[in-house]
Amino acid sequence: MHRILLVCHGNICRSTMAEFVMRDMVARAGLGDRIAIASCATTNDEIGNDTHPGTQRVLDAHGIAHPRRAAVKLRTADYAEYDLFIGMDDENIRDMRRILKGDPQGKVHKLLEYSDGGDADSANSVADPWFTGDFETTYEDVVRGCEALLAYMR
Repeated sequence: MHRILLVCHGNICRSTMAEFVMRDMVARAGLGDRIAIASCATTNDEIGNDTHPGTQRVLDAHGIAHPRRAAVKLRTADYAEYDLFIGMDDENIRDMRRILKGDPQGKVHKLLEYSDGGDADSANSVADPWFTGDFETTYEDVVRGCEALLAYMR
């Protein structure tokens, strides 16, 4: 079983969207018994809060299920529990490495690395709708990254 943890600042917009999109893709590919997906935050800002209404709206528009959930924070102990930690931007990557006390096994990556030819230094980040208000662009980024991540996982 491959365990993937999708991570963003607050765990109510991008990482949550990516979690539900990736779960949908994994289920459609018949890989639910091989790939487990979860998401979390790097900060305490939104802990306990459900998925952002804008994220819910875009997921609804694309027919992707999103059960009620509560934002949770990344823990140092998660490093032993997951195979991949997928951040949405450079700040997420820095915060993950700080919280996880480094990344000796090379598990920490940016989502769009997978769609950008594996370029770990890619400047591409998943658009943050908290600031842009553009949840559709975020959805497009997430789908592109998740499709490439799923192809990598196969």
